[in-house]
Amino acid sequence: MFVKRGARLVQSDAVAHRLMEPGRPVYDEVVRRFGGEILDPDGTINRSRLADAAFGRSGGASPRVNELNAIVHPAVIAYENEWMEELGRREPQAIALVEAALILEAGAGGRFDHLIVVTCASEQRVLRFAHRMGISEDAARAEVIRRMAAQIPDEEKIKAADFVIDNSGSLAATEQQVEHVFAKLHSEI
Repeated sequence: MFVKRGARLVQSDAVAHRLMEPGRPVYDEVVRRFGGEILDPDGTINRSRLADAAFGRSGGASPRVNELNAIVHPAVIAYENEWMEELGRREPQAIALVEAALILEAGAGGRFDHLIVVTCASEQRVLRFAHRMGISEDAARAEVIRRMAAQIPDEEKIKAADFVIDNSGSLAATEQQVEHVFAKLHSEI
């Protein structure tokens, strides 16, 4: 919705995926630390197996999550910083957005002018994840719980935020919130 209004976007998850491609330093370190059992036959990282190794199968947070984050987060942050610097040179009036679920967990919140938190009701997370992944609600609930255990609670993220967008309601209601935030950001240029 922000991009549709002219914002530029980089998605941390997509950056992390690229950095974990074979032949990249992050890939090499993840495989060294988590072992060959996280690999598919073609040598690519199987994200499900890596998630099991990092988060554990029990649903709770595992110390290995921190180990994985210590490998991936610095490289992702460096990439994002380069992207923002380059965008600033090319388009000094641009609104640059970094989409990342773990900005605060990575200790990276202070590098931005504003923090926007997008949230929704817990049950909606489960239903949306089940739909997106094509899995049962029970499987989605277990995975959402497992992932949320490794994240700062929404209440704390909201306290740290400059703007909160609650997308629990209709698409039109979310669009209105985005329009309000975008107008505020644009007015600061």
